[in-house]
Amino acid sequence: MAFTIGDLIEHAVDLMPDRTAVESGDRSRTYAELEARSNALAHHLRSLGVQPGDRVGLYSRNTIESIEAMVAIFKARAVMVNVNYRYVEAELDHIFSDSGMTVLIHERQYSTRVCNVLSNRDETGGVRPVVAHRVVIPDGSDVEIGTLAAPVLYDDAIAGESIERDFEERSDDDLYMLYTGGTTGKPKGVVWRQG
Repeated sequence: MAFTIGDLIEHAVDLMPDRTAVESGDRSRTYAELEARSNALAHHLRSLGVQPGDRVGLYSRNTIESIEAMVAIFKARAVMVNVNYRYVEAELDHIFSDSGMTVLIHERQYSTRVCNVLSNRDETGGVRPVVAHRVVIPDGSDVEIGTLAAPVLYDDAIAGESIERDFEERSDDDLYMLYTGGTTGKPKGVVWRQG
């Protein structure tokens, strides 16, 4: 058995499904709710063609949905690419292209910035970022989400998806990717093993 974040969440669900897993303001999720919503999002990612080893970006502040998304990415055995919410368009353009992410999960308030990046050419070689799909997390803003990269609202993405824990066995070699601060140039992707 692997010892990944997905495994740890499943172990907690099995031991204490009704205990609060995460709180934010007046909102919370039990471990069972966290797993059900994460499983549904992981199944949605699979329906978009995400396979083990594919890169999925997460561009969000610390929210309940960002925790659900992180767990979903790990359960789908994709490589989570953590995108700092403070990054400006030039940094986002570099990270979207450099990481090879095919799906981006982001808060609604960042939609304009994301669409600007997706519609511009990368200054380093004229290559568009490869993001083909977006899942947009509600955040109370009313920013237009745009039409680039097939956006779907978060709750629509998980609605009707299976909540079953029926993913293949994970590996200690499953990865996640963080980008450095870029103090001496562009941010650099650092890949870490989960196990």
